[in-house]
This record gives sequence, structure tokens and C-alpha cells, in this order.
Amino acid sequence: MYRRRALAAAVVVLAGMVIPSAAATETHEPLVIGHRGASAYRPEHTLASYELAARMGAGYVEPDLVSTKDGKLVARHENEIGGTTDVAAHPEFLGRKTTKTIDGAAVTGWFTEDFTLAELKTLRAKERIPEIRPRNTLYDGRFEVPTFDEVIALTRRLSRELHRDIGIYPETKHPTYFKSIGLPLERRLVDTLNRNGLNRRNAKVFVQSFEVSNLKELNKSLRVPIVQLINASGAPYDFIASGDKRTYSDMITPAGLKEIATYADGIGATKDRIIPRNAAGFLQQPTTLVADAHQAHLVVHAWTFRNENNFLPADFRSSADPAAYGKAFAEYEVFLQQGIDGLFADNPDTAIEALKSPIV
Repeated sequence: MYRRRALAAAVVVLAGMVIPSAAATETHEPLVIGHRGASAYRPEHTLASYELAARMGAGYVEPDLVSTKDGKLVARHENEIGGTTDVAAHPEFLGRKTTKTIDGAAVTGWFTEDFTLAELKTLRAKERIPEIRPRNTLYDGRFEVPTFDEVIALTRRLSRELHRDIGIYPETKHPTYFKSIGLPLERRLVDTLNRNGLNRRNAKVFVQSFEVSNLKELNKSLRVPIVQLINASGAPYDFIASGDKRTYSDMITPAGLKEIATYADGIGATKDRIIPRNAAGFLQQPTTLVADAHQAHLVVHAWTFRNENNFLPADFRSSADPAAYGKAFAEYEVFLQQGIDGLFADNPDTAIEALKSPIV
């Protein structure tokens, strides 16, 4: 099992509010995971984004995995690709636009499972949120949709060049859905890791999912750490599909965390589960989630850290401009004081710089 660092009590003061926290008694720094690569600077889930994250100092890059029609794993945040590729500009694919039910919700667009890998390779990535990251649109049309194998090959090349191991942190997206259409992700993920010699103890790999049953299945085959993702609300879709009434809130009770520890090594928690915000967006008193997870021998990786005002707590926004950078270092300080073991960042360079500053 992946072993977390030892913790001890500490406090931090934010706007006159005393926030209890857990600070490391050892010197291990939290992991920095390039969220979809360095997605603040390049279109997400492209080799260019992953490479930049590694060069900025990230220890891991995070490919979200979906399947093609011919069963190949590719990196896209969603299987619907209308917002992240130029598929709408390809007249030969206009007839493939459709509406599907994904995890109980109707989604209209183009879907990876309706394209072969060869067809996907004719598309090019584009910026998903151009209104927040207009500079990223400079790179629209330059990069392919990468396969999981290509991401692994990139990290190996960069590991040699940079003289440090660059890890991978893949997420299985919509596993219940993909299983329902005869394209299960789990065996292909395990096979890819096996083929690349990465399904072994001490390999620099984490595997994550918002669902539960697929992680339990993967736990039987994987020798690398498994991370249960925790969303801000709702429930894992496999719970919903099976009639299980438990929610993410139930999963992060002490009893729920103890259950997670039977099949996983950590949780990937949205930041609001660690320090909630009020209706106006200001940070409130932190929860006990980090301490409770550590008590259950689970590591805690928090998501997602971004520099733009649009994503920051109201405490740290610099202006009303959603695309302008706010006081990101102040947010990092507050969350690092909580004793998190890792963090997902769209701006890996900012995260690395935040770790250099002593916490007082």
C-alpha cells in the first residue's frame, strides 16, 4: 500500500479566522500533478500540455481515459469531443453528431466511441474554455488527440531527458457507461500498464475514478496505488445505476473512509470538501476530511488549483475579471496547511513555486 507521511497538528489564520490543520512532521513535499497537463497554458490532454507540465516541475501528468470505437484508450476529459477538438469543422463527420445519455444526463455532440483511432487522429485539439484562457487559442489546431501509449512514451522520454521520473495518474472516465456499450476501460488500462512494465510496486503511477465498482475490480489486478475521487455533491454513477443510495458525503464519513481503504490507497477530493465556501464564494472553516482520511491510512490529493479569479475563492480574487490571475499563492498556503499529500494544478509552475515558500 502507498504509505502517507506522518502528520501533526498546526494552525493557520485566514482573515482573522483560525483554521486547524495538519502539518507534516516529515519533509516529504506534496505531489504536484499536472491537471490534464499544464492546461492553463496549452489545450488540455495534449502531448504539448503534458510535456510542459513535466518541464515546469510536475511529478505526475494526468490523462483522463476514454475509448475509441476500436477499443483504443485515448486522452480526453470527456468522451464528447465537440468542445475540445475541431470535429465540428470536419464535414465528413457532421452526420455523427448525436445525443446520448451519459451517466444519466442527455449529452449532444460527437463521441470518441463513434470514431476509430485513425479517424480521431485526423482531428486537432482546441482550448475548452477560451473565454477564460484566450491565449491558449493560439494553439488551437496544432495538436492531435493522444493515445495512452503515447502519453506513457512521452513521460519516459522526458524522464530520461530531465533526469527524474515523470509519473502518470490516469483516470477512467464513465466506466459504467463504457462497460454498457461493450468497451470496458479496465482491462485495456491494466494491459497497457503491463505492456509498459508499469503495473508493479514502486512504479510512479496512480489510477483514479469517480466510480467505485471499477476501482474494486482494478484492485484485483493492479500493483500500483488506487485513488477514489470524491466530488462536491452527488454520488458515484455506479451507485446510482445499481440503486445504492450512498452519496459522496456518506463515503467521507469515518466509516465510509474505512470502507474506501479496503480497495484504495487514497482519495482525490475536490477542494470544497476540505475547506467549503459559502454562497458568496468565501472560504469557511475546514472540515476534518484530511485528518479523517489520514486516520484511515489514506492519502489525500486535492483538486483543482487554478490561478484565474474565476476559480479562486472570493477571498483571493484580484478583480471582477474572471480571466485575470488572483492571489493563487494565498490559496495554496491555506490548503497546504491542511496537510494534503498532493494537489492537481492547471498551473504546475505556480504549484511548484508555492511549495518553495515556508508555511508560517
